Amino acid sequence: MPTANLQPLLKIMEQLRDPENGCPWDNKQTFDSIVSHTIEEAYEVADAIKLKDFDELKGELGDLLFQVVFYAQMAKEQGLFEFNDIIEAISEKLIRRHPHVFAKAEFASEDAIHANWEAEKDKERAAKALSENKSDSLLDNIPLSLPALNRAYKIQKRCASVGFDWDSLPPVVDKIYEEIDEVLVEVKRDDLSEQQQQARIEEELGDLLFANVNLVRHLKCNPEQVLRQANSKFEKRFRLVELAVLKQGKKMQDCTIDELDAVWEQVKKQQG
Repeated sequence: MPTANLQPLLKIMEQLRDPENGCPWDNKQTFDSIVSHTIEEAYEVADAIKLKDFDELKGELGDLLFQVVFYAQMAKEQGLFEFNDIIEAISEKLIRRHPHVFAKAEFASEDAIHANWEAEKDKERAAKALSENKSDSLLDNIPLSLPALNRAYKIQKRCASVGFDWDSLPPVVDKIYEEIDEVLVEVKRDDLSEQQQQARIEEELGDLLFANVNLVRHLKCNPEQVLRQANSKFEKRFRLVELAVLKQGKKMQDCTIDELDAVWEQVKKQQG
């Protein structure tokens, strides 16, 4: 199978950014301005995979690749790096992180392979911190722009890799109940201004969410994935509730919560 030629795509991007004959919209973009588009394209890839729409996936992957080409063109214009530098950097990294594939290294298990992967990442973080004259932290290079659930998950995994973690489930669950109690304490307080109380409630709710992510992680699941599944399940059931209420000749807003809850329970039973 012939290797795909990226030059036509790179040339298209170069023409789009041409100061005189290019596209006005593309020309005014910066690294910062297209970040949101990149994130959106990544989610559209995820949606196509979720729906098993592989024709759509092909197009969405193209859109995501174009984002990489866009960044490369802007970097080239500023003398920072070019597309080939991106290819060389990821190729070198993958080879270095997979010595069991590209070298003669042998590992006893998948866990050992993963440990080596993390060790290589630790070396990369340390080298980067040294080059920038900064102190090295295990939590370096966890993107701030990650969805909060995923970032909490990654923070916890990093900490667990050096033993900063509970080794059984009961204290993880206990922590959730503790955080619920702390939320309720703040809710019931009457000695603060409304603004102060709201800030305290938000802080405790954040701790509660973080503790729940920890439970998900300890049960070897990904919080973003399980919440997506929960969203999808709720959406399907709610749409069925809407249809059931409509068949009764009613509107959702005209029903009591008890009536809606009864329909919800019927939908749950029908779904099994």
